Amino acid sequence: MNEFAYIIILTLAIAFFAFIGVFTLALKDKVLNKILLFLVSLSAGALMGGAFLHLIPEAIHKISHDNLIHVDEMIGQVLSFVLLGFIIFFILEKVLHWRHCHKGSCDVHTFHYMNLIGDSIHNFIDGLIIAASFVTSTELGFTTTVAIAAHEIPQEIGDFGVLIYGGFEKKKAILLNFLVALIIVFGGTVGYFISTSVEQATIFLLPFAAGGFIYIAATDLVPEIKKELDIRKYMITLIFFLCGILIMWFIKYYFQH
Repeated sequence: MNEFAYIIILTLAIAFFAFIGVFTLALKDKVLNKILLFLVSLSAGALMGGAFLHLIPEAIHKISHDNLIHVDEMIGQVLSFVLLGFIIFFILEKVLHWRHCHKGSCDVHTFHYMNLIGDSIHNFIDGLIIAASFVTSTELGFTTTVAIAAHEIPQEIGDFGVLIYGGFEKKKAILLNFLVALIIVFGGTVGYFISTSVEQATIFLLPFAAGGFIYIAATDLVPEIKKELDIRKYMITLIFFLCGILIMWFIKYYFQH
């Protein structure tokens, strides 16, 4: 199976995570909140692991393979793109009210349509990231997909809650959520053709994605984990966080051997 087929199949699979909101409707709020906190912890670990164990090292390796430049300049170039990704994600969150809620019901968003716009941009970028990763290597593609999929679960549940709170009927909210989620397939398609026709695109997209992963984990997910005051529950969330990192490490170790 070639890279493009992987990209289409896996981005379609991720899009179906939008329907998870349907299943959570049958859960009690107390149970849902407990599950979401663990999912948030797992997502945070997967995103951090994906950034530091895969995306950044792969970007450095690609630059060192394609360019004869000094090691300090090479690392500086990659980290500059990481920082740029972090800053752009921060700007998008502020300008577009791009907010990831990890509870069954969120605060009222005055501009809930803006949430749809922000989520659309997010999903398009996720598609670009997955495509760039698969073009670089199958290992990196699967790793990045796992990290993005792990984050999609609490994100889509949160977005669904925002739409319901904003006044949409449940059926319409589910439909809109799914249509927006499908944009990741479009992003993956565009990203594939950009990455294959413009060789330098992956050198930018990989560290850019790492910066975005770090931003989401550090500003959206980790603060949710820190809100837990019960020491026993906090230790469980910490274990899930470490499991997310270990999953990324295992994938890296498995594919390398």
